[in-house]
Amino acid sequence: MQGLAMRFLGHSTVRLELAGRVVLTDPVLTGRVGPLRRMVAPVEPGDHAGVDLVLLSHLHADHLHLPSLRRLIGARIVVPRGAGEWLRGKGVRDVEELGIGEELTDGDLHVTGVEAAHSGHRWGPRSTRGPQARAMGHLVRAGEVSVYVSGDTDLFDGMADIPQPDVALLPVWGWGPSLGPGHLDPARAAEAVALLRPRIVVPVHWGTLAVPGLTRAPGARGENMRRLLIEPPRTFAAAVAASGVETHVALTEPGDRVALPVHP
Repeated sequence: MQGLAMRFLGHSTVRLELAGRVVLTDPVLTGRVGPLRRMVAPVEPGDHAGVDLVLLSHLHADHLHLPSLRRLIGARIVVPRGAGEWLRGKGVRDVEELGIGEELTDGDLHVTGVEAAHSGHRWGPRSTRGPQARAMGHLVRAGEVSVYVSGDTDLFDGMADIPQPDVALLPVWGWGPSLGPGHLDPARAAEAVALLRPRIVVPVHWGTLAVPGLTRAPGARGENMRRLLIEPPRTFAAAVAASGVETHVALTEPGDRVALPVHP
């Protein structure tokens, strides 16, 4: 696709280059997030060099990762409305807020906040104390090219009303043996494709982070966790193909450049 380049850096982190700007989504750039460890090759410094704009979908630590944000000196950090003061208090500079339905510009890029069905609390859906801001996705546009970055979400009313994107970045799993509320598994992610009708979809939020003890566990438990680091995007691609929706699935391994077909 002319003028657009992307690299899937793992989990929900995608480097997006469009209209002369570099955008990073939910950056996780280190080898660990709390008890989780990176199961694939590390992110190289060049992968997060020259970033102009960082889009944060929600406050969970595997999406708003403070050690990673502190590496992005000079980038414009966009956080869900209501979380700016808390993030500035953590020493992160150049923070601004964006709400659902609001728009910002960065050069020739236009970014609109869109709805997401996911917990917005830093410590998860059961917590009531501490930082909280409504989870969201983003629609990134430049000229005639648009990219929908869903963030963590489940299906929601109004998903079909999002302007049909050229590319959608959709989560298809997570980091553990099961999914909590507010997530898409491969089958539900395929349903999202049927609602959004993107030309191209890139499955994300898979194959990157895990609890090492689970991947090394003996027997069926360890085998299942190792399988879940590999199979979800492939199951998703098969479900999209079976649905008959004319969307190209750009299945990309963590760390690789996304191969965008010229005529999907």
